[in-house]
Amino acid sequence: MYCGSKTPYQGGRRCFGEYRCPECNRGWMSANSWANTGQQCQNCSIVVYPHTQRPLHKPDGLDKGDTSKHHPQHLCEKCKRLGHFCGDRDRYH
Repeated sequence: MYCGSKTPYQGGRRCFGEYRCPECNRGWMSANSWANTGQQCQNCSIVVYPHTQRPLHKPDGLDKGDTSKHHPQHLCEKCKRLGHFCGDRDRYH
């Protein structure tokens, strides 16, 4: 896939990721995507790795995120590993 890696991005910071479940075809995006770390599909309960990742830049203009949406920590491998919200330590590049 990515020369022994599970994700396209191999840096140490949070990034933006796009996911698609191979079982149910559900797609989602997350600003809490990490290298070699998956998120669980809420329909199928399988771990899905992002097919696309890109740097997380501070939004401006119409590109602002929806701050009312919460990050589903119970579906995130990084949150589970850390024991808390994975986005606390890293805001934007």
